Amino acid sequence: MTMSEGKYNIKAVSKKLGIQPGTLRAWERRYNIISPIRNEAGHRLYSEEHMAILKWLVQKTEQGFTISQAVELLENGNVSTESETLDIGMGRDRAHLLADEILEALLAFDENKAQDLLNQAFSVFSIDKVVHDILAQLLVRVGELWENEKITIAHEHFTTAFLRSRIGMIFHTLPVDGYLPKVMAVCSSGEYHELGLLIFTLYLRRKGFEVIYLGSSIPEDDIEIVLEDTAPKILFLSCTLMANLPRCLDLIDRLDNKFQDLTIGVGGAATARLQGEKRQAYTSYVVGDKKEEWDEWIKNKLQKITT
Repeated sequence: MTMSEGKYNIKAVSKKLGIQPGTLRAWERRYNIISPIRNEAGHRLYSEEHMAILKWLVQKTEQGFTISQAVELLENGNVSTESETLDIGMGRDRAHLLADEILEALLAFDENKAQDLLNQAFSVFSIDKVVHDILAQLLVRVGELWENEKITIAHEHFTTAFLRSRIGMIFHTLPVDGYLPKVMAVCSSGEYHELGLLIFTLYLRRKGFEVIYLGSSIPEDDIEIVLEDTAPKILFLSCTLMANLPRCLDLIDRLDNKFQDLTIGVGGAATARLQGEKRQAYTSYVVGDKKEEWDEWIKNKLQKITT
């Protein structure tokens, strides 16, 4: 039996960790920290990895942390002592190993193996951790391999199609908070690599935003038409290639002038290379490339929209 296979039922976990089964179910439902494997009868089965994660969380709550604080520490990797690192290290190491194995399977065009490995990741880790620590990292690595001509266009397209499909499956299962402003997300002119925008869109859906996702290859005139028809409060543009950045900035200026109530954000690798006067002029639009930066940008813009 491997570390990721189901071994303990919920009664055994409750007894070992000293927490009630109802509490375990509530943690799983509310925080998506783990997804126990189900046997043929539909009963939960917890792996050794699940046990390590739950044990660490219990220890943190016994130290005075709330469960939400403990989950945040876990997701951010903020563990400080050697014993804590040992307790959950196998979980973090497993995420990196799974990312390596999934990439190897995809570059070998083995979709079934990649699906099995990704299903395994979702059974062990939360959606946020899989998206940011596995899928997002795969996106970066595939892009680097392609740019350095270490893989073919066929490899890049196959991997991209697989990741897009799985992210899309998650996207449509997430609930929407009707109190949050409507958002639109689209790649800027000339952009064809949409996975970065798709991952950012998934982040927004996890927060409860209704997102109109247009993807790539949308003419600028069509973007304006959709903005007029749907009236979103926030528009996110993605620009990866430096060659497309001037046109992207021009689009921001035009839309900003035409749609007075529209808040615009822009992300992607090209925006990180803005320098000098351009950087200063457009810094308020740049969303950043880390989850913490996204959180801060969203927080600041929501305050302005709602006041």
